[in-house]
Amino acid sequence: MARAGPEYREWNSELIKPKKLLNPVKASRSHQELHRELLMNHKRGLGMDRKPELQRVLEHRRRNQLIKKKEEELEAKRMQCPFEQELLRRQQRLNQLENPPQREEDHAPEFIKVRENLRRITTLTSEERAL
Repeated sequence: MARAGPEYREWNSELIKPKKLLNPVKASRSHQELHRELLMNHKRGLGMDRKPELQRVLEHRRRNQLIKKKEEELEAKRMQCPFEQELLRRQQRLNQLENPPQREEDHAPEFIKVRENLRRITTLTSEERAL
């Protein structure tokens, strides 16, 4: 196979020289304008270190939701009378006092739970015998 290098084209002038095909996207006017605008912005330093538009919109929406939620919570606290606030505090204290024993039981090893169940069973059977 003979490669058509530049030296081959020079000494054979009878051959038709191929023209480079244009990329239709790059040849379009809108693409050229967009490319020119991007180059200008890059030279000016605009648009650097910016987040994509979708990401900015999503962050803005999340931020607005958090602000709205906090405002609603504050408004709910303002709307409560002192009596309701005191009732809530007492209820929270009671819940805290009731919940820790349950948590301790959940964290107890399995053999301790089984042993306690066996004790209950043996005490129940001895009481049934006494009846």
